[in-house]
Amino acid sequence: MEDNKTLHQQLLEAGVHFGHLKKKWNPKMLPYIFAEKNGIHIIDLNKTIDGLDEASAALKSIAKSGKKIMFVATKKQAKEIVAEAAARANMPFVTERWLGGMLTNFQTIRKSVKKMLSIEKMLQDGTMDSVTKKERLTLTRSKEKMEKVLGGISQMGRTPAALFMVDISHEHIALAEAKRLGIATFAMVDTNSDPTKVDYAIPANDDATKSISIIVNYLTASILEGLQERAMVKENEDENGNDDQAERARGMEITEEDEARGRGGRGRGRSAAGAGPGGAAGGGRGPGGGGGRGPGGGSGRPGGGAGGSRPGGGGSRPGGPGGRGPGGGSGSRPSPAGR
Repeated sequence: MEDNKTLHQQLLEAGVHFGHLKKKWNPKMLPYIFAEKNGIHIIDLNKTIDGLDEASAALKSIAKSGKKIMFVATKKQAKEIVAEAAARANMPFVTERWLGGMLTNFQTIRKSVKKMLSIEKMLQDGTMDSVTKKERLTLTRSKEKMEKVLGGISQMGRTPAALFMVDISHEHIALAEAKRLGIATFAMVDTNSDPTKVDYAIPANDDATKSISIIVNYLTASILEGLQERAMVKENEDENGNDDQAERARGMEITEEDEARGRGGRGRGRSAAGAGPGGAAGGGRGPGGGGGRGPGGGSGRPGGGAGGSRPGGGGSRPGGPGGRGPGGGSGSRPSPAGR
C-alpha cells in the first residue's frame, strides 16, 4: 500500500487526474471519472493505477518473450519523452508522422528503410565522392527526410507485437491498422476518447508533459525489467547447455572405452577357445577335442565313448549290444556269446 500511496501522490502532483471540459467528454469514460469541478472532469486515480499495473504486467511479459513494442506519439508535448523512453528500451518508435500503411503495408515501408540505410552507407564509405555535388546534395536531403519519419523503425524487421500510443484520438490511423492486424494496443486515454477501442486503457491526462512523462517512464521501467529477466533466462540456458555438452562428451568417452574393452575381451575369448589341439571346450578336429573327430573325443569315430559310429562305440554295427561293430552295446545281430 505504501508504494500505491507514493505512486498516487506522484500522479496527483503530475496532474494526471485533470480531464477535458464536460462538454467534450465521451460517455464511455464514465466509469473512470471521479467527479466534475468547475466544468472539468476529474479522473479517478485509483482506476489509473489499476490500468497502469495491468498494462505494465502485459508489457513486461511481451518484452520478456523477446517481441517488439512500438511507441507512437506524434503530439508536440510527447515527442521527446516517448523517443527517449523508446531508445532507452531499444524499441521502435514513431514521433514525427504516421505514414499510412506503416503496419498494414509494412513490406513497402521496409523497402524505404533499406533505401535510407543504403544511402547512409554510401555517404559513410566514400562512394558518394565520385558523384557530382548536386547528386550528393539530393541524396543527402532525401536521406534526412526519410530518417526523420522512418529513423525510429530502421531496426524493426517485422511488425511489432504491441503498440503504445499517447492520445488515441490523435493516433486513430495507427490504432485502426493495429486492430486490423490483431496487434495488442496500449494507450493513455483522456476523457474525450473511447477507452473500449484499445485492449489496455490507462485513464490519464494526455496533454500535460508531466503526466505523459510519469506514465511513459513507469511503463518503460516494466519493459526494462522484462528485458533483464529475458537476459537472465538466456544466461541460465547457456550454462545448462554447456553442462549438457560436457556430460555428453564424457558419456561418449566412456562409451568408447567400453567398446575398446569389449573388443579386447572378444579377441581373448577367441584365442582361448581356438581350433587347435588340446582345447578344453573347443570344437576343433585335433586329437583330444571335446566333440572332435579324432581319437579320444567324446563322440569321435574310433574309440568314441558315447555312441560313435565306428568299431568300439555303441553304434549300429553287429557284434555289440547296442551297435553293429564289435563291442557295441545293443546290436541287431547276435554275438557269439549270444548264440
